[in-house]
Amino acid sequence: MSTYYVDKFLYTIDRDPKWVQRYKDDPAGTVEAWEQEVGRWLNDSEETTVLSFTDAERAALAAHDYVWLFEHGAHFFLNLTLFIALYDEEFTLEQGPLSFQREFGRKLSHWLGKEYPSVGL
Repeated sequence: MSTYYVDKFLYTIDRDPKWVQRYKDDPAGTVEAWEQEVGRWLNDSEETTVLSFTDAERAALAAHDYVWLFEHGAHFFLNLTLFIALYDEEFTLEQGPLSFQREFGRKLSHWLGKEYPSVGL
C-alpha cells in the first residue's frame, strides 16, 4: 500500500468540509477528482508522476472500506477522524452518541492481539 498517499488523501479530505461532503455523496468520483486536483501536487508548483493509488486502494476508498484501509496500513487516527466526519451524525441520530466510534471498534475487533500496522512504512 502507498501509505503516504492514502494518508494524504485521508488528511486533506478531512480538513475541508466541501471535500468531506463530496466524498460522502460521490466516493469514487471524489477519489478520482482528488488524484487529479490535489494528490498529484507536491506543492503549489511541483507535480509528481510517481504517486498514485493502487486499484485496491482506489476500490477501498471508493467503498469507504475503513477496515481494509486500516489493515493495509492507513494511519488509525486519520482513518477514524475522516469516517467520523462522514458517519457520526447519522449514527448518533439512530443509535446515540459515540455509536459510530463503537461500530468502528467492533469492525476492527478482529485485530486485537495483533501488531498494529506500522505508520512508518
